[in-house]
Amino acid sequence: MMWFLCLVTLLASCTEKTQEKPLGVYDRIGEIPPPDGFVRDTTGIDSFTLYLRNLELKEDKTVYLYNGQKKENQDAQFAVVKMDVGNRDLQQCADAVIRLRAEYLFSRKEYKRIHYNFTNGERAEYKSYAEGDRPVLLNNQVRWARTAKRDYSYKTFRKYLDVVFTYAGTLSLNAELMKISVDEIQPGDIFIQTGYPYGHAVMVADVAINKQTGQRTFMLVQSYMPAQEIHVLKNPENTNNPWYTIAYGHDLNTPEWTFKSIDLRRFND
Repeated sequence: MMWFLCLVTLLASCTEKTQEKPLGVYDRIGEIPPPDGFVRDTTGIDSFTLYLRNLELKEDKTVYLYNGQKKENQDAQFAVVKMDVGNRDLQQCADAVIRLRAEYLFSRKEYKRIHYNFTNGERAEYKSYAEGDRPVLLNNQVRWARTAKRDYSYKTFRKYLDVVFTYAGTLSLNAELMKISVDEIQPGDIFIQTGYPYGHAVMVADVAINKQTGQRTFMLVQSYMPAQEIHVLKNPENTNNPWYTIAYGHDLNTPEWTFKSIDLRRFND
């Protein structure tokens, strides 16, 4: 009997070891440890911060494009968010920022707060879309007409987002944001640059603080071109580290873009 119990114990131990996650693989953003001496900032913590920290991560750190192919540059990501990217080349950089905030608001049924502007200034409200309004192109201008049935399902919500992704971008998103100082940085803030023909945007996914010095450090997530899975960015200065310090100087260097110290923004509502 004793040998049988020992065998059972050994098998259980082996099973536990085979089920252990590989080193550096985390289930959620909130599990990624901050740098030594830092703790996650809980000052004025809100539910969007909690939403971002609870974003699930894939065990596979490969970033895939909308068409199922692997992204050419596989050196930018520290981890990959477990969220679909769709099957069209739509969810790029600004779209990922829009997606994360919209997903959070949809989960809370705060439908009236889900609204974004198209590049031409036209306002796209999810609530109107769910009530049946759809965009139509008249004389090269987007207008809205009630052509569908009322539907607040997640499927319709995703269709709404695809419409926003089609007609919005960094230029329109930037116009909806307010400028803030990097000293005020918090989860949900956005580093954004507009430009022709391209700009870029990344979202602050988490913030940690050094209790002794007050220094802040932050984590970034992005999508890119072509449309691809949202991923946690590495810090180019230390590729095993996804945390950036606010003392980055004039330029914030990320793996695929350089932002300026004046590029930090926040949603107004």
